[in-house]
Amino acid sequence: MKLIVGLGNPGEQYRSSRHNLGFLSLDYLAGRHDFPPFRQGFDALFAKGRIGDEVVILAKPQTYMNLSGASLEKLTAYFKVDVKDIIVIHDDLDLPFQAVRLKNGGGYGGHKGLISIVQHLGSSDFLRVKIGIGKPARKTMVERYVLSPFAEEEHEALPHVIAAAGDAAGEIVLSGIEAAMRRYHGKAVNEPENKVIPPFHKGSQGG
Repeated sequence: MKLIVGLGNPGEQYRSSRHNLGFLSLDYLAGRHDFPPFRQGFDALFAKGRIGDEVVILAKPQTYMNLSGASLEKLTAYFKVDVKDIIVIHDDLDLPFQAVRLKNGGGYGGHKGLISIVQHLGSSDFLRVKIGIGKPARKTMVERYVLSPFAEEEHEALPHVIAAAGDAAGEIVLSGIEAAMRRYHGKAVNEPENKVIPPFHKGSQGG
C-alpha cells in the first residue's frame, strides 16, 4: 500500500493559492485514476483506490500546512503504511515555476508542512514530488506570496504543471522512484504527455 499526500490549506480563501499545489495535484491524480470521492477522516480528506495493481490512499490534511504531520501520523498508524511508501506532493520556493523535481528523502528546506511531517513521523525518508513556485523579491514577502493566487500569466501553464506532478507521483507507484525520476525529474513542463487533462475530482480541495 502507498500513501500519497498533497499538502495545502483548507478553506475557500486558499483554494487557488501557490501553497495549495499539493491539493490541486492530488485532485488531478484522483480524477485520472477514477478514485471514489474524498471523505473525511484522520484530520484529512482521503480516498482509497488503485493505481495499476497497487492499493493507494490519497490524502489532503485538513490541519493547515504547519500541522500536516498530525494527520499523516494518524493515517500511517491506521493503514500501517511504512514511511518509505509515503509520497508527499508539495510546493517549493527554491524551484522556478513549472519545474517538477522528485526526491527520495532529504531535508525540508524551511517548508513548514515538511517540518511537521518529519516531527510527527520521526523520519525524513519519505518520497517527495516538489513543484516549483519561484520566490518573491524579498524574504519578508514569503508568507504573503505562498498564500496568494497565481499570477495571470501563470494560469495557462498551471494545468500542465499540476498534471505533470500528479503523473510523476503515479509513476512512482507504477514503476518506482528511479524510473519516475528518469521520466520526469528536471524536465521543463510545457505540454502534458496526456493531452487531455481530466477534470479536478469531486470533493476537490478541502475546507
